[in-house]
Amino acid sequence: MSTFAIGDLQGCYAELQDLLDKINFDKTIDQLWFVGDLINRGPKSLECLRFVKSLGDSARTVLGNHDLHLLAIANKVRKPHRKDTLDKILNADDADELLRWVRELPLLVNDTDLKFTMIHAGLPPQWSLEQAQELAQETESLLRSEHFNDFIDHMYGDQPDSWSEQLEGHDRHRFIINCLTRMRYCYKGGQLDLEAKNAPGKEVKKLKPWYALKDRQTKKHRIVFGHWSTVHLGNEKNFNQYNVYPLDTGCLWGGEMTAMRLEDEKIYSVASRQPKLKK
Repeated sequence: MSTFAIGDLQGCYAELQDLLDKINFDKTIDQLWFVGDLINRGPKSLECLRFVKSLGDSARTVLGNHDLHLLAIANKVRKPHRKDTLDKILNADDADELLRWVRELPLLVNDTDLKFTMIHAGLPPQWSLEQAQELAQETESLLRSEHFNDFIDHMYGDQPDSWSEQLEGHDRHRFIINCLTRMRYCYKGGQLDLEAKNAPGKEVKKLKPWYALKDRQTKKHRIVFGHWSTVHLGNEKNFNQYNVYPLDTGCLWGGEMTAMRLEDEKIYSVASRQPKLKK
């Protein structure tokens, strides 16, 4: 049995199948971990969603910001963006079933046997892994509850940008969601900057990638994540010092789709079939 963590799909279904062929994935004995953003912007979001759902216990998936965006559009909280590719999901005969399944997905997965944790985006330096798990579960319970519509209605916004144990209600859960599904950069004290998206080295001097903060409490835990297509194992060789494994290698933008076998950290990649991003 092997466990493969796979970077953001974002509707790139053909590349996913290429990658599964390359790793010789066997649903009966292997397991896939998906770091979130199964859907949107790519050409086959519906196919990706149906396929991952069909894997049942052979897949573990965390929510990404695009997956939450789907829920927000379906509940009329957000309007579709011009580049969204979600119409086929929303108009599908099994749309309700698919949306219910997305709502049930976790925000964080931790496997004590494999000694790996999976999130979509990041963790603020103040949280221990145990606290991150508790806060993720606290927020997941709202997504699955009768308070779902109210939660989604108040989910968006960049404030508060700092963690406090005293945060309550919508502010508390918005901060948790922003960390787990949106964050890239922080200030030294852990204050979020949700606007900067450049690759490390091009950011404002006072900002640091969330994983590079010296006082991060989770730095001894191995963390796989996606979300940040300009930060990945292929373009920086010093991630071992941070104990993080960024797996979004920009398939949507003409890069690659990447999997890492968790048992030995071996990397597998296939070329994107999408147009190359113009720089």
